[in-house]
Amino acid sequence: MTSESPSTADGTTPNATETNTTDLESTDRAGPTDPADRILSLDVLRGFALLGILVINIWLFALPTIGWLDPTQFGDLSGGNYVAWFLSHVFFERKFVTLFTFLFGAGIVLFVESKERKGQPALRLHFRRGFWLLAIGLGHAYLLWYGDILVAYALCGFILVFVRNWRPKRLLALGLVMFALPSLIYLAAGAGYVMVDANAQAEIESQLLAGYGAEGGAVDEEIAAYQGSWFDQIEHRASVVFMAQTFGFAFESFWQFGGLMVVGMALYKWGVLSNERSTQFYRRLFVVGALSGLALILSGVAYRELVDWETGRVLLLASQFNYWGALLLALAYVSGIMLICRTAAGGYVTDALSAVGRTAFSNYLLQTVLATTIFYGHGLGLFAQLSRLELLGVVVLIWAIQVPLSVAWLNRYRFGPVEWVWRTLTYGERQPLRREQ
Repeated sequence: MTSESPSTADGTTPNATETNTTDLESTDRAGPTDPADRILSLDVLRGFALLGILVINIWLFALPTIGWLDPTQFGDLSGGNYVAWFLSHVFFERKFVTLFTFLFGAGIVLFVESKERKGQPALRLHFRRGFWLLAIGLGHAYLLWYGDILVAYALCGFILVFVRNWRPKRLLALGLVMFALPSLIYLAAGAGYVMVDANAQAEIESQLLAGYGAEGGAVDEEIAAYQGSWFDQIEHRASVVFMAQTFGFAFESFWQFGGLMVVGMALYKWGVLSNERSTQFYRRLFVVGALSGLALILSGVAYRELVDWETGRVLLLASQFNYWGALLLALAYVSGIMLICRTAAGGYVTDALSAVGRTAFSNYLLQTVLATTIFYGHGLGLFAQLSRLELLGVVVLIWAIQVPLSVAWLNRYRFGPVEWVWRTLTYGERQPLRREQ
């Protein structure tokens, strides 16, 4: 992949020394990027990813674990609920966390390059930044919600910063190899599953269900815990979080998220994420990514139906159609957002998405606060009470809060509240928050 007539959304060619991250710095002084210097496409893409990720995270907030891993195992999956699952699975599941992870990888490159240009201790600031992200993520995971991704991002960032200077082709190759490793493990396990006799398959399926908390009253225990007090939730959540952040990270999350981050680095260096490629390039990528991605994802849905949602085949084999299809469809989404930024910059849609993207850290945590208040026992206690169709209504409700709130906040302040805290901790000095009038 080579550059094709690089240009920004307004048609100008960016100077490499002026390109900056949506997170951080472009000015010559220490500190974060001035709002006037930000790249619109990155902010809009981040806002798009942040809103879209809630469509899937709402399952994790509101349903027992097995209910979102295999929707036939919990709750109704007919009529409107099947449509809700189908649309969420095909167009949202894995796609938006993929976008978010691309952007985090690109942000590592941008942050370090910016610091190096200014003669500042780039790696020291990167690790300080990552330390505070890790600390916030640990608090988020243990105190509020087990689905946290901040800890995995921080840990991946500590390691992958050392490949930031690689050429894009080499980064792409590394990223795809890393991303493929968990898939190969699942496919190997799935191949073993289909080759054994029915009794052995039944035993494997029983172990899978037990591992995901779907046997022996475990579902009822999970529901009782999250409908209970905050302390009940922490007690139930702690072991889940610990396993996810240790064994889960070592054997799956590092390779999956880390691989996508490295791909994101390559995409940024090629100018794909910063809207520097030609319109023809983005149109072609949109068509190829959408058609190939949807073909894989829909094949996975058909396979689930073909095997009558047999748990072993769904969890080990069917999931891999979406694993790879999501990567392709996410590239189509990138292209679509870049094209929108060229044709509708300054409009309501881009302004709203940009505002959400500029406050993405705050909005990510706000989604947790709002959702856990709705579903957990310290709030309304609706955990495991709503259908999948009703959960999409909750998503729209949260969007209706976040979008105007983000716009209103940035009319007064330069950064989101959590972004401001993070930057202040990273730079070791209080950052200005209020906008100059």
